[in-house]
Amino acid sequence: MRKPGYRLAQFATLLAVVVVLLGAYTRLTHAGLGCPDWPGCYGFIGVPKSESQLAHAEANFPEAPVEAQKGWNEMVHRYFAGTLGLVIVGLAALALKHRRQAGQPLKLPLLLVGVVIAQAAFGMWTVTLKLWPQVVTAHLLGGFTTLALLFLLSLRLSGAVARLPTAAPRLRALGAAALLLVVLQVTLGGWVSSNYAAVACIDVPTCHGQWWPAMDFANGFHLTQHIGPNYLGGQLDSDARTAIHMTHRLGAVAVTLVLLLLAWRLRAAGAARLALLLVAALGVQVSLGISNVVLHLPLAVAVAHNAGGALLLLVLVLVNYRLRASPRPVLADEAGAWKGSAQVQDY
Repeated sequence: MRKPGYRLAQFATLLAVVVVLLGAYTRLTHAGLGCPDWPGCYGFIGVPKSESQLAHAEANFPEAPVEAQKGWNEMVHRYFAGTLGLVIVGLAALALKHRRQAGQPLKLPLLLVGVVIAQAAFGMWTVTLKLWPQVVTAHLLGGFTTLALLFLLSLRLSGAVARLPTAAPRLRALGAAALLLVVLQVTLGGWVSSNYAAVACIDVPTCHGQWWPAMDFANGFHLTQHIGPNYLGGQLDSDARTAIHMTHRLGAVAVTLVLLLLAWRLRAAGAARLALLLVAALGVQVSLGISNVVLHLPLAVAVAHNAGGALLLLVLVLVNYRLRASPRPVLADEAGAWKGSAQVQDY
């Protein structure tokens, strides 16, 4: 049975997808500093365009000339993110209103409010710290976290997604490990993007024609690098970027192997359609990753790769939701009925 806030949670999830993609588009068009201040743009609610506004921007931000296209890319992202924040506050208000209703999630909507507040802070620091890679990566990870939690909230409010009654503890552990691995890979993807290492290697499966090229892991993963310079375009040398890129590739191999194993185990547990969904999402994401390298990071493919990462994360959230323990033990004489149910309603 659906609970109050289900439709709003669905809308918020779709809006979060848009925000994640707009964030990717903003990064990939080098518009992260399209507005040098926060939350406005050169002190205005929109990008300056009149003569007086442009004069104000030039006088107060002489080091950041107005580039209207980049400014609007950044501001549209902020508008959608702000709207999402208000919707999440609405979800929390609904949860508080119906908190006495059986099965109504309360902690999750309140957690989402906290995540959104943190996201706003990281959005501000992204600008004020001039695209410091640590903050940019954390901001990207926060966006994916918001999306995943909203999707989980939608599942909990729907009351229609069946759990797998035959999921063994080892399968649940594998599902949790796969989810953690995908989160780590998303984090690595953010580190690749924030350090402009996506085209550090332009051939596949080798890099610079070598299986193990020259790499500088110490600088590539120097997480305490100083704050100060403008990181637009990146500050690392070629070997450091190559180390980041290759680590992301190795992570992709690990993710592929673990998710294929999980899909095989899901199919054996009677969730063939869920396993197929997982394999399909994985195949799309791997193909987009390879295309980014071969085609030298075209904008459409790069944005789609972010969308693929979000899709893969949501599929893993769904898998783990369905792998949770059954509300009550399954009796022997119910086994047949449970098996039939799993086959008919396996996702």
